Amino acid sequence: MRRRTTLAISLALTASAALSGCTGSPTTGPSGSATTTAAGPAGPAGAPSTPVSSAALGQRLLTEADLGQGYTRKPERESRRDDVTVIGCPALEQLGGDAAAGGSLDFPNKAKTAFTYNGSTGSEVSEELYSDTPDKLTDGTKRIFDAMTGCPVYQVVIGSRPVKVTTQKLTAPALGEQVWSQLLSFTAGGQESVVKQTAVRTGSVLVVVAGSPGLVDAQVERALGKVSSSR
Repeated sequence: MRRRTTLAISLALTASAALSGCTGSPTTGPSGSATTTAAGPAGPAGAPSTPVSSAALGQRLLTEADLGQGYTRKPERESRRDDVTVIGCPALEQLGGDAAAGGSLDFPNKAKTAFTYNGSTGSEVSEELYSDTPDKLTDGTKRIFDAMTGCPVYQVVIGSRPVKVTTQKLTAPALGEQVWSQLLSFTAGGQESVVKQTAVRTGSVLVVVAGSPGLVDAQVERALGKVSSSR
């Protein structure tokens, strides 16, 4: 049985939109082997220790003013799709379910935003914030990242459009209390889109930045800093 899953859907929908308008393959990021690092049990100063509401998370999202010149916020669009399936990755299929069809991680409190850089659909970066208890954030994020990177190649079908997904673990930067990072290549219709994704847990907040590899590298620390300073 083919089931829907969470993170793969969100990234595949983003990549599918990028593939529709891309003119070439973006530059990929550096490769590595580590997927998770820990900064220590105490965590960084300013890290929230109790769950944060969705409204409060929304106040901690990056804005155009935070990002600098060249960034334009994308209009929010409905990401839920009932016709998305994952094929060829049993671990991801087992994480399926109706809640997963929304295209975001299954935590109770969340907020998200996305930007294009210099007006290019091939240069985008998105930020998603989630909040729950630290243990639940760790367990849920690790389970999905392990499932995705545990399947080097699988397929996501969006409607009737098949998208080949290739995953690669990346060396995780030394940020927050825990961090995961991966590189995903999406191929459809002879075109390829490369997406880097880095997730950082700081206290009871998970910061997920995804998009063009260079933009992710440039903005993940900025996103983490805004979360930690907004108390």
